[in-house]
Amino acid sequence: MQKSFLLYFLISLVGIILLGRLFQLQIVKGVAFDPVRNASIKIQYDYPERGYIYDRNGRLLVANQVSYDVMVQPNQVKVLDTIEFCKLLKIEKEGFIIRFKRAENYAPYLPSVFLKQLAKEDFAYLQEKLHKYNGFYIQKRIIRDYPINAAANVLGYIGEVNEEKARNSNDYEQGELEGKEGVERQYETLLRGVKGKKYFNRNRFNKVTGSYKNGLMDTLPESGKDLTLTIDIELQLYAQQLMNGKRGGIVAIEPSTGEILALVTSPSYDPNMLVGRDRSKNSTILMDPNNPEKPTYDRALLASYPPGSPFKMMNALIALQEKVITTETTFRCYGGYRYGNKANNFMKCHCGIFDSPIALKTAIARSCNSYFSNTYKKIIEKKRKPSQGLDNWNKHITSFGLGSYLGVDLPSGSPGMIPDGKYYDDLYKHRWSASTNISNAIGQGEIATTPIQLANFTAAIANRGFFYTPHVVKKIDLKPIKNPDFIIKKQTTVNSEYFEPVVEAMHEVFKTGTGRWSQVNGIEICGKTGTSENFVRINGYKQQLVDHSILVAFAPKENPKIALAVFVENGGYGSTIAAPITSLIIEKYLNGSISEENKHREKTILNMSLQDIYNLYKPKKQKIASRKE
Repeated sequence: MQKSFLLYFLISLVGIILLGRLFQLQIVKGVAFDPVRNASIKIQYDYPERGYIYDRNGRLLVANQVSYDVMVQPNQVKVLDTIEFCKLLKIEKEGFIIRFKRAENYAPYLPSVFLKQLAKEDFAYLQEKLHKYNGFYIQKRIIRDYPINAAANVLGYIGEVNEEKARNSNDYEQGELEGKEGVERQYETLLRGVKGKKYFNRNRFNKVTGSYKNGLMDTLPESGKDLTLTIDIELQLYAQQLMNGKRGGIVAIEPSTGEILALVTSPSYDPNMLVGRDRSKNSTILMDPNNPEKPTYDRALLASYPPGSPFKMMNALIALQEKVITTETTFRCYGGYRYGNKANNFMKCHCGIFDSPIALKTAIARSCNSYFSNTYKKIIEKKRKPSQGLDNWNKHITSFGLGSYLGVDLPSGSPGMIPDGKYYDDLYKHRWSASTNISNAIGQGEIATTPIQLANFTAAIANRGFFYTPHVVKKIDLKPIKNPDFIIKKQTTVNSEYFEPVVEAMHEVFKTGTGRWSQVNGIEICGKTGTSENFVRINGYKQQLVDHSILVAFAPKENPKIALAVFVENGGYGSTIAAPITSLIIEKYLNGSISEENKHREKTILNMSLQDIYNLYKPKKQKIASRKE
């Protein structure tokens, strides 16, 4: 009896131990079990459709197409006829060895890309033959397709994740694609969706014997979310055409929302160049740091330029707010503004009004340097110390979004430069005055702004004192964005009552001032031309290059629908290139077409190229700074 009890006890004990061990392996450790790293488990990915991208009017900008990669899992590869295999894939044996070693170094137990994006004509043939080569298989992927050659800088592109990210990330495998620039990068999480997974058991002969755990761990793919951009692709295309043969940037904003209507950098590139088998070759050319055109460099967001005369409106608003001038305050101009004690300390002016009192409206319309030099001096000297005066000046300017990247929903940008008191205290050891940096009065000196900052500044004037953070995404899966950064007003430090006289003066620019040759009948345009001086140092000498052409504007005067900044590198006077480009864009957007009377203006700009200047210009030694419109 005792022997029988002992036998039953031992059998029961062994059974309990076995059940406990099975529970530990399948339930406790099974939760953390990673079938991907198990040689007896095959994983098959089902890649989702990446989200589509549309413009504000529903036009398709980014779609998808199917691509096929040859994948390899090195620890599953058996002895094979390398020469025959290379002929099948149309590669050299040396290329096979390099690719295989790269896959082994990445992870022998994980699949990785062996050959990217097969040609369609090769896919069907390979699919029939590849079963003979253990460890190799074909993986379907989704790559991008761009129906319209426009807005490459806004859309961005997708490219392969780097090996480190693929190895350490739970979301990506080696060979998968992710957004690299623009909207594709900024909204990657929403666009990429979630890939589906299916797990299969396989035997020692590497044959699939059935689904793993009866499909309990399998998941379905989830498509990425569609995005509707704020961009008007017709306006974007038109602005790009106007910038053909020119370098620079154009940014157009809807003042009442902060929605970016057009974001143009020139030169640019066809986004389809970064898709397919030629992507690597094309990217080498496009991203070559020695390429003078820099087609992947977004001048609208990254290029910092002196703002020139449009900055005079900022100084006017600050002076009115600080009550150092009124709209009736006058200054006289004697062909320029003399400052300091040195004979050559003279800033030329081309307003054409000599020894007569000039008030604010005329000073903006005729762009008088003397008026704004006197105004700037009063702003800085209002405080006891010049550094305090400049800090106060800086506070007002930065409230318009200058000196920062604004918070735009794109991954690249430049803050520009708005100096403060400490900057000059450090530079001049506390021994400086308003005359030291008088160039700040006319948007030169140390001041640097980007086209998007100038467009936003103009939108704030159009709104009479506030702006919305500029952004390029309008809807996600047809639902309006709810990001508070994009729907809450940002108030400037200048009271609303001081904007009206500046608006009137900007209107006068297009009636009788420097923009009068670019008027559009039936549209009240308010703007300001600018000619930004352009210097470089060559062999230690300060050299002056051809000036940049600038114009900021909004329209109509009441209830504005569009505000924009146009910046043409080495374009010369603001009134000759930037002004007609601006008026054409405004007319196109508000009226839908260009009137017959402005067709000649359009033809002139479309046929105008500055390439000879970019290719052949020889810089001259700097003489006395002169200001022209």
